Amino acid sequence: MELRQLRYLVAIADEGNLRRAAATLYVTQPSLSYALKALESELGVRLFDRHAGGVTATAAGHDIVAEARRTLRQADRIRVAAERHRPSHSQVLRVGFEASGAGELTTRARSEFARRRPGVRVDPRRFDWGEEVTALRDGRADVAFIWLPADLTDLHTEVIHCEPRVVGLPRGHRLAARAGVTLADVKDEPLTWTERAPRAWVDWWAVNPRPDGSSPRWGPVNNNVEEMLEHVASGEAICFAPAGTARYYARPDLVWVPLLDVEPMRVAMAWVRGEETDLVRGFADTVRDLVADVADVADVADTGTGTAR
Repeated sequence: MELRQLRYLVAIADEGNLRRAAATLYVTQPSLSYALKALESELGVRLFDRHAGGVTATAAGHDIVAEARRTLRQADRIRVAAERHRPSHSQVLRVGFEASGAGELTTRARSEFARRRPGVRVDPRRFDWGEEVTALRDGRADVAFIWLPADLTDLHTEVIHCEPRVVGLPRGHRLAARAGVTLADVKDEPLTWTERAPRAWVDWWAVNPRPDGSSPRWGPVNNNVEEMLEHVASGEAICFAPAGTARYYARPDLVWVPLLDVEPMRVAMAWVRGEETDLVRGFADTVRDLVADVADVADVADTGTGTAR
């Protein structure tokens, strides 16, 4: 058994479809099917039931996929431990983020830090639905932009960005031409959601329960932002997202409308408490400087006085 096989197994479980899993892994579907059959033969159990829509994990598959995830996380930690002893380790900073991250601040911070530290490689790490928190804890990221709310135990966090929320609608939807919508306007619309994030995170994004005590009408489940947008574009559901998603995931078959009566999303810069390296400190200083610059410019715009740095 190889780590490669375990990565295949997890991808199949996440996608629920061999074709999509093969595309994610950049392998052909026949080679992935062969690898799955070989692993099932080696283990002596069937891991997935095949059906018209794709595959579903068997009871054995469910347990083995869970162990595969733990094994892959531990393998990542082993690599991280080895990297700490390589001369080049101190010259790599891994920055985690989710979807649109902290908007333009994500890219600007990486670019400015790279300019300040020309000998450092800034490695962007994109994660799905709250996974950036886990990535910090298991060593896959050194610092991350976290979409709140999240379990911040043992993390140092600073809120550095805020965005209003929007509703994603298929083009032609009855509400697509509105200047803004409320929760009441979309109460009967199925809402796409994910099982991969903590339930408290899901409920906050879905505004569950609603102010009137009701629950959202739950729609199809997604595993990442691309699947979420597919559900919306096809007319199966709507979605709630930060305004940055509307800019970074613009599609001709989607319309984004401001969601008027909900609190905005906050983004925190975070790292594991006690693991603040020189590179993390430098990156944090860069982010703080950029945030301060934006605040200074906003003050000038609001008052017509002051000097922007």
